[in-house]
Amino acid sequence: MITEGVTTMGEAREVLDRLTAAVTETHDVNAVVNLYADDAVVVSPDGEMKGKQQITDWWKMFVEGFPDAKYEYVSKLETGDRAADEGYYIGTHRKEIKTPTGETVKPTGKKIKMRSVDVATVKNGKIKSHHVYYDEAEFMRQLGLAEASR
Repeated sequence: MITEGVTTMGEAREVLDRLTAAVTETHDVNAVVNLYADDAVVVSPDGEMKGKQQITDWWKMFVEGFPDAKYEYVSKLETGDRAADEGYYIGTHRKEIKTPTGETVKPTGKKIKMRSVDVATVKNGKIKSHHVYYDEAEFMRQLGLAEASR
């Protein structure tokens, strides 16, 4: 949005920035989930999460498992009701995580630097649709839970 030659941040950008801050600065699962609409859908390499409970369970893996997490931006984009981020999720696996398949992974103490892309569609101040892209195999390799491909 442009007003008198000044570019201002739109709603989609502001909401995605708040989400990233809640995940990587305040590490607050409730703040993360409160940014989603009741009927929101998150699509990631882990599958499709619908509604607040499934979204909460999925985000706990990152927020609680990597309490020192931060995000290093490569780019931030916004157009209309969509915002996108490209960057690196960086953190140390310090707490037990439960995967979407129900497996429990004990803390490995391994530091990860995982490239990711997020695309969020925002309506009325809430995320309706959120697509998260990252290399799940690379994530597992960095945690020491899978072998590197040869």
